[in-house]
Amino acid sequence: MTARCVMVLGTSSGAGKSWIATALCRHYANQGLKVAPFKAQNMSNNARVVAPTLPASHGALPPEGAVSPWGGSAGRFEPPRSPAAHGALPPEGAVSPWGGPAAKWAGQDADAPWGEIGSAQYFQALAARAEPDVRMNPLLLKPEADTRSQVVLMGQVDHALGELPWRGRSERVWPQIAAALDALRASHDVVVIEGAGSPAEINLMASDVVNLRVARHADARCLLVTDIDRGGAFAHLYGTWALLPEADRARLRGFVLNKFRGDAALLAPAPEQLRQLTGVPTLAVVPMRFGHG
Repeated sequence: MTARCVMVLGTSSGAGKSWIATALCRHYANQGLKVAPFKAQNMSNNARVVAPTLPASHGALPPEGAVSPWGGSAGRFEPPRSPAAHGALPPEGAVSPWGGPAAKWAGQDADAPWGEIGSAQYFQALAARAEPDVRMNPLLLKPEADTRSQVVLMGQVDHALGELPWRGRSERVWPQIAAALDALRASHDVVVIEGAGSPAEINLMASDVVNLRVARHADARCLLVTDIDRGGAFAHLYGTWALLPEADRARLRGFVLNKFRGDAALLAPAPEQLRQLTGVPTLAVVPMRFGHG
């Protein structure tokens, strides 16, 4: 099995990549496909503690309504905030309500450490009906100050990487990012990949490990999302397209206008003019929703 990859890129941070990727995860899962989310690098202090690897026996959440033997609804069970808070695993001998010992459900043996991923990928995994694991977000940067972040690689804090400047760090982390993505692709039908910020930050392209480099490695078909609620959406789309290397422009399958308020008919003739300029159609206009990300 080698998954096909769909990648959600954005014209900026806050364009709605996470929200669109989450929706795609549920869409493909509803088609009966085995789906995993992936984001190579996330910068956020919002994180969840998850199993270190995907359980070998299954790729989905417990059946709806299942009850965890160590208390509470299995569908609502969340791993502990820290391994110490729960002894790293459910009680010895506990049996997962969806089959197999609890230690195996956690993904490895009882000594395996739990790891952290960004909250967005955690919820994308739930939308995909997949068990969250560290490969879905191999690199997590947790800001500690304006110029310093804690580096979490494959779920574990890496102090040595945290001491390196980013441009010296990217080549060190890329092999593990690529390996995590390859492992997910080998065991799923679809991987929904989320980019970060904008893929057209020309000062960052040489050290990129989250946008174009990932798209090339996965041979991903890409959507480009923009936040039309902020204004300037068509300029953002065209400018991003124009700054992309020509070979990467060919990966764009469509534009998405996110967080739209009002009558979509008023957008004409801009989508067609943009298609004539770029060859890329506007595939969707997503209306604003409460809590829309």
